Amino acid sequence: MIIAATAAMLALSGCVSHKKYNLLQADYNASQVALAESRTKVTSLESLLEQARRNNQELKDNYAALQRTLDQSIQTNQSGNVNISKLVDEINASNNYIKRLVDAKSKSDSLLMVLSNNLTRSLDTSELKDVDVKVLKGVVYISLADNMLFKSGSYDISPKAMDILDKIAKIIKDYKNYSVLVEGNTDNVPISRTNIRNNWDLSALRASSVVQVLQDKFGVDPQRLTAGGRGEYNPVATNATAEGRQLNRRTQIIITPSLDQFLDLIDKAPDTDSSSAAGVK
Repeated sequence: MIIAATAAMLALSGCVSHKKYNLLQADYNASQVALAESRTKVTSLESLLEQARRNNQELKDNYAALQRTLDQSIQTNQSGNVNISKLVDEINASNNYIKRLVDAKSKSDSLLMVLSNNLTRSLDTSELKDVDVKVLKGVVYISLADNMLFKSGSYDISPKAMDILDKIAKIIKDYKNYSVLVEGNTDNVPISRTNIRNNWDLSALRASSVVQVLQDKFGVDPQRLTAGGRGEYNPVATNATAEGRQLNRRTQIIITPSLDQFLDLIDKAPDTDSSSAAGVK
């Protein structure tokens, strides 16, 4: 408007040439176009702003509805006494406790595998024929052949078994936090010895003999040792064949992690507040 008025006045006064008037007119037209574009943009922005306001209001309405639903839920669950933060803390404490148990179990399994490998490497080829070493479910099983340890029907340990028991004792002493169970097993053939009543007796006496050799000859702490007999009632093969009966006549040295570390963890299990959990359904 100002440009147009100025151009008109200049044209009327004769102070501006026709060429300059045309330039001013062109500038005016360009300004009008820019103004129209700006107004269009403003209109578009106002439309977007209005849409944003509607969306914001819709979100507020949805939030209010969710809040009402939450309030009703809290009222239903013991009038809002549910402490979500406390429940989260209890869940985190339980998860940490489980992780400690798993870590302890994994560490124990790794040590038992190392123990098994060390024992296997310490035995020569001929000795490995009479010794079977396995790690099953976190336990090391050292199975000693009956004919290598004892004479038939006897619980006196043979001299050739001493070297093997010496090597086993050295491994046991290296792992001081592990418990050792020596378990005797027999086949189902009844024993006929005046000083041995049955296979239960024989298996227990054989286990006791091994325990005492480990203690007296090779210095294993007796507090870590347990002797037990299972007679004919823990077979690993059929008793219908000579080969099966030979496999069943065995003495096992079973090495397990000390339960103390796991019992300590159990004693330290996180307390759960039953009253807080009661509100969650």
